[in-house]
Amino acid sequence: MGPLQGFRIIELAGIGPGPFCGMLLSDLGAEVISIERPTRHTGKRDDAVCMRNRRSLCVDLKKPEGVELVLDLCSGADALYEGFRPGVAERLGLGPEPCMARNPGLVYGRITGWGQSGPLAQSAGHDINYIALSGALHAIGRAGEPPLPPLNLAGDYGGGGLFLALGILSALLEKSRSGQGQVVDASMVEGSAALMAVFYGLHGMGRHSTERGSNLLDTGAPFYEVYETRTEATQEPQYIAIGPLEPQFYELLIKAIGADETQFFPQHDTQAWGDRKARLAAIFRQRSRDQWCQLLEGTDACFAPVLSLTEAPDHPHNIARGSFITVDGIVQPAPAPKFSRSQPATPRASAAPGSDTDALLAELGYSAEKSAALRAAGAIPG
Repeated sequence: MGPLQGFRIIELAGIGPGPFCGMLLSDLGAEVISIERPTRHTGKRDDAVCMRNRRSLCVDLKKPEGVELVLDLCSGADALYEGFRPGVAERLGLGPEPCMARNPGLVYGRITGWGQSGPLAQSAGHDINYIALSGALHAIGRAGEPPLPPLNLAGDYGGGGLFLALGILSALLEKSRSGQGQVVDASMVEGSAALMAVFYGLHGMGRHSTERGSNLLDTGAPFYEVYETRTEATQEPQYIAIGPLEPQFYELLIKAIGADETQFFPQHDTQAWGDRKARLAAIFRQRSRDQWCQLLEGTDACFAPVLSLTEAPDHPHNIARGSFITVDGIVQPAPAPKFSRSQPATPRASAAPGSDTDALLAELGYSAEKSAALRAAGAIPG
């Protein structure tokens, strides 16, 4: 049932990195209880995949009775996390102090873009702003073109939700020795900066330029690039990705595609990279993506077809490993990583907001009368 089975985590529901963090933790077996706002939500959620595996409780946090309910949940929880602007949880009465007063061993996770302190802490922003401040956005893009936002992978998810999950798990591990909880302050600026650690290191050694599209891994090198293949006029363009950084793999690729070897060596002659990129582009347009797959896939040429969201789940490698699953009619990534013993279960579809309210109240020992009083006060939906 997953290595985190037995851990209970409270989520003050939000958007972006918070739901992704909850997905990671619940996929690995933790019980994640999502505290959601009372809503008339109908149909599937936009974030249905990230909200899978939850138990859901609708609570009006502006009602003191609702706040008390969440504090009661904290008493039996291992961790709680929130994604409000700094100070909002405190104004609601659900900041670290009252929550950890109920449970001194509670790990209290916080995820924001700018962090809990600093001159920008109270400013609104989104992924694109946070990775702009960390240096990540400036580094991504082609030569002579503006920076290219990598969806919201580097801020919200990689630098945000993933680092929040890491922080919570690290604090839980430390708690197993100290018996004490603590606050985790996860910032998307700092998380995305950490993802750039290698490039900051290379830059500091004078081996990575701030000029986009001129370096080894940013489309500067002709052997680490995406190329269009031959397609019929009625087809959408299709692409392949090559990345033979090592000399033996590079040599294998050049030989396999039938290129004139005199025009492609030495590999790291940067003055020739532009010319070689044009030559490779012309070669790769001579065959279809499927034909290049037949020739190169599975070799050490460091090759892969560039697959769409529709195509990736049907690739034989992904099928063989069970990398994708279908839940509630939605094809989605399977839990990752894989484990030798405590393999996670197949995720459950996202719950309707508030669908576990009665069950959770019963587990807390609330009487029918107390539950009715909460509804009468408007703390939970009637």
